[in-house]
Amino acid sequence: MSIGHALLGLLEAGPKHGYDLKRTYDEQFGHDRPLRYGQVYSTLSRLLKNGLVEVAGVEAGDGPDRKRYTITDAGITDVETWLRTPEEPVAHLQTTLATKVALALLSGRDAAEVLDVQRTEHLRAMRELTRRKRAGDLVDALIGDFALFHLEADLRWLELAADRVARLAGSAAAPHTADGSPRGGEHDRA
Repeated sequence: MSIGHALLGLLEAGPKHGYDLKRTYDEQFGHDRPLRYGQVYSTLSRLLKNGLVEVAGVEAGDGPDRKRYTITDAGITDVETWLRTPEEPVAHLQTTLATKVALALLSGRDAAEVLDVQRTEHLRAMRELTRRKRAGDLVDALIGDFALFHLEADLRWLELAADRVARLAGSAAAPHTADGSPRGGEHDRA
């Protein structure tokens, strides 16, 4: 996610201090990965340098002066362009999970066990997302739905992989000819 664009979008509602931006970002988007303060202020510094935000005021406090930031017209245009630009669809061809299953198979370990452990974790995460989605607002529901659909796709893959691993184990136990192919000419093409 573009943190800069998210902060710009949050500034469209009105001027905010860095602390307020961090709090709002974390409430809306950072449930699992809250922003660090340094990340907020370095991003604001870059946005300021690029003319996408400006300082709307400075207030003295007990510590350093507190700057209030506002979005510029160029910042609004940048957010509009970003929102209208489609994201590159990502085909997750090489994930850590797929690599673990492949390595388990290649090393002679129990790939079904790897799949079972992951299935349990996916189901736990799906229950937690569903709970958070039901307790939250429209933004929580949208983010929850997005994550749940991805987890459901992963779960479908886990089920398919478990089925294939089981069939592979079954075919390894079946009698084979001298060249290693199964007797009876049956080949699994799935």
